[in-house]
Amino acid sequence: MAHIFAYIVHEAGKADDTALELYTAAKKIDASAPVIAIITGQGEELNTVASELACVYDEVWKYADGQLSHPNAETIRPLLVSSIPADSVVLMAHNTFGMDLAPGLSIKLDEPFLPDVTEIKNLEGHILKVIRQELGGQVGTHVEADISGGLVITTRAGSFAPTDTNTTGKIIDKSQKIETQISKRRFIKMIAPEVGDVDITKENVLVSIGRGIEDEDNIEIAQELADAMGAVVSCSRPIVDAKWLGNSRQVGTSGKTVKPKVYLACGISGSFQHMGGIKGSPFIVAINKNPNAPIFQMADVGIKADILDFLPKLTEAITETNKSSR
Repeated sequence: MAHIFAYIVHEAGKADDTALELYTAAKKIDASAPVIAIITGQGEELNTVASELACVYDEVWKYADGQLSHPNAETIRPLLVSSIPADSVVLMAHNTFGMDLAPGLSIKLDEPFLPDVTEIKNLEGHILKVIRQELGGQVGTHVEADISGGLVITTRAGSFAPTDTNTTGKIIDKSQKIETQISKRRFIKMIAPEVGDVDITKENVLVSIGRGIEDEDNIEIAQELADAMGAVVSCSRPIVDAKWLGNSRQVGTSGKTVKPKVYLACGISGSFQHMGGIKGSPFIVAINKNPNAPIFQMADVGIKADILDFLPKLTEAITETNKSSR
């Protein structure tokens, strides 16, 4: 098996959450192959990230240079092409930058490209079998690729469980191998996305609401339940489209990918677009007055009820339990 590489993005001296997921994905390809992380940037922040990744990856290759301090595919792509050995497997996250970097990288390396992979099934000989989603998650496509000549893969965030490996990998400074690249792009400034009041991707328990909430004023019912449970309110797309909650609360293929331990789907039908944003096999409790709602097919517990009647009663029961346990 050729080497397996993972290009890791980072910010403010901390590797992106997908770094641990990429390692898991790499080991699903070949559990015995060494996995090498590649990071680019400059300064002490780069050293901090390298040390963090060395606790997981077998090796960390760092490239320190001012022209690599910003996520510019036009400068990073040639670096990867000149650094990565032939016939290697290269993984990266399927985010905005990964979608910019990966397609051109596969062309330059003359390797097949598998984007938006959500599951790696197995490797039989040189044939890798994966699942990727198309048409907004409506279709799960089973794909086979000959890995013998190398492969470029992007993985969807949240599809692979973060690894808990604790090792002492080797950090290798490759900065001397950097050749100046001329880019037609010019970095101007970094504009941070609008910060929501919560980050639903980090929460263990979500109380998620859909059309069944009926009115914006009724969101308070869900919020009271979330407060009693120590949870956070999230939602499906219709709630965001109605401007009752912000984009930062939306779960789904067009919203956030979440990995909670417990997911309460309240008045949510369970469309493929919504369920495509739920990863990590949480315990799903579905509450819906429509007994034919698709969500019941995916729930661990299904409750046929009107959430406007049921949620206040559940909140009351949880509150009483909390009081008695103090």
